[in-house]
Amino acid sequence: MSRPVLWSFRRCPYAMRARLGVASAGLETDLREIVLRDKPKAFLGTSPSATVPCLDTGAQVIDESLDIMLWALRQNDPEGWLDMPDQGHSLIATCDGPFKTALDHYKYPTRYDGIDAPTARDSAAEFLHQLNTQLGAQAFVFGDTAKLADMAILPFVRQFAHVDLDWFNAQPWSALANWLERFKTSDRFAAIMHKYPPWQPGDAPTCFP
Repeated sequence: MSRPVLWSFRRCPYAMRARLGVASAGLETDLREIVLRDKPKAFLGTSPSATVPCLDTGAQVIDESLDIMLWALRQNDPEGWLDMPDQGHSLIATCDGPFKTALDHYKYPTRYDGIDAPTARDSAAEFLHQLNTQLGAQAFVFGDTAKLADMAILPFVRQFAHVDLDWFNAQPWSALANWLERFKTSDRFAAIMHKYPPWQPGDAPTCFP
């Protein structure tokens, strides 16, 4: 295998943050974009969970998005994303746990029994108010430069915001909204959101980034 294979789905926030980590590290991968309703056999034979993202390095398969970010950044971290307080890991854990659960209930209430979407929204918003306070007048969670916590969490804040942008924009969290807007309009976000055709067996490799 000449390059690690990164299985991805463009709009998935987990896949977004994996691509962000790989792009920051500058490690070349063979990107394979898939369609979730028609997963290729090669992908299903690689990913133990059958979910994106999944990275096949040739020596190991990494099936969790945060682990893919850490794998890439531990090899090369030119932007210093790993240089952050322990609080950053706690924020990521809250994002991936209670916040993501509430976000799913808010975005997809019909998938769950007994879920009230506004209640789920308000539960998720508690974490966003915490982030807004943490940001304050800073550009990023821990100061003037992005860290792992910023880039691991932002794709999920984006997903939350786009459930109901009017409601999101009406909330008293200007620091959070500005943080998200900088992310969405950044060159890095544009680069990782390039639209590739779904991978098919026999396709020429797609180098990413």
